[in-house]
Amino acid sequence: MSEVRRRSGSYLDPELADVLASRAGELLGGIDDIDAYQGVLDAEPHPVRSVDDDELDVVARTFGNLVDLKSPWFHGHSAGVGDLAAAAVANLGLGHDARTVRIAGYLHDLGRVGVSSRIWDKPGQLSLSERDQARLHAYHSERIIVRVPALSQAAELAGQHHERCDGSGYHRRQTAAQLTMPSRVLAATDAYRTLVEGRPHHPPAPPDEAADRLGTQARAGRLDRETVVAVLAATGLQSGGGRAHPFDLTERQVEVLRLVARGLSNPEIANRLVISRRTAEHHVQDMYLKIGVSTRAAAALFAMEHGLVDKNG
Repeated sequence: MSEVRRRSGSYLDPELADVLASRAGELLGGIDDIDAYQGVLDAEPHPVRSVDDDELDVVARTFGNLVDLKSPWFHGHSAGVGDLAAAAVANLGLGHDARTVRIAGYLHDLGRVGVSSRIWDKPGQLSLSERDQARLHAYHSERIIVRVPALSQAAELAGQHHERCDGSGYHRRQTAAQLTMPSRVLAATDAYRTLVEGRPHHPPAPPDEAADRLGTQARAGRLDRETVVAVLAATGLQSGGGRAHPFDLTERQVEVLRLVARGLSNPEIANRLVISRRTAEHHVQDMYLKIGVSTRAAAALFAMEHGLVDKNG
């Protein structure tokens, strides 16, 4: 419960956090004996709403965005992987697989929720135990998605997004003979997006440097050369021209929104923009008012949904 209290008012609604803290014994009693998956299904209010096929992409993207709230380092990652991978698959003449790959990309990191944020946000090298825990996220993603029969193909792709052609990946250490072209595309796309986004243990790489590093992995036999070429070609499809920002946000408000989405506090925003703390607070509140949110998590989600996360590539 200490973590719930710590996050109250930031990631968590303070009123809900207080209710849970004050009634923890009542609400959490017997939780170890509950099948969480079945419990969630049983708790769904009636009438139960089914997702139509034409809504599946939007729903999958939304789930990916929610999972990416796990850490500021992940904001926009799942949507970026899904869209880029679908474009790369089309470049390979496999357009019939594009939708499945896009959905798999949106959902490929659902399993991150099963790994502590302490591990994802650790700035230094992970211990062997921590690395093993982190690597389980691909397995968890596959197990979550495969529960939906219509997503069985996407589940398999999601479970393979860290596999490598030379068998050095995880979690099954599969080789090229066991990896389809869509699977190889998703792996290369995830690797590229991770490089240009940065992580706690490495800064964001410029797109050209990320391309060189993918090429090195392809020459070493870890990534498929043809899919690396397709992914890098598809990155050019994502460079849009100038356009008006949603909700008539100003350039400054977008700048503040991006910093909020990256997890910066108001004092940190003030330092970054070389403005006073009071001015930074005003910018944040004005931005909140314009997009209709009241928390940093909601602002980060808005940024992801509207393509405003500041990532290279």
